[in-house]
Amino acid sequence: MEIFLLCFLFINIIVFILAGYDKYQARKNKRRIPENTLFFLQLIGGTPGLLTAMLFFRHKTSKTSFIVKFSLIFLLQGILVYLYLTEKI
Repeated sequence: MEIFLLCFLFINIIVFILAGYDKYQARKNKRRIPENTLFFLQLIGGTPGLLTAMLFFRHKTSKTSFIVKFSLIFLLQGILVYLYLTEKI
């Protein structure tokens, strides 16, 4: 269980840093972090880190397509957690 929590923490720190770096790169009009990279990290447990970064850096908060994809992944994770906790999966 400790290893799982450490991995979860590590993923969230990484996605937070990458989202902040992406915002920095966006301001400088330089090469960006692909959205699919951010979504992959969100999918494997980085939702809290990405959400925190979005709010902290005000990054991708006005891009509708990003918000929709973010929300769908978040909803999917919520459903999976619910099914796991109710022992249906």
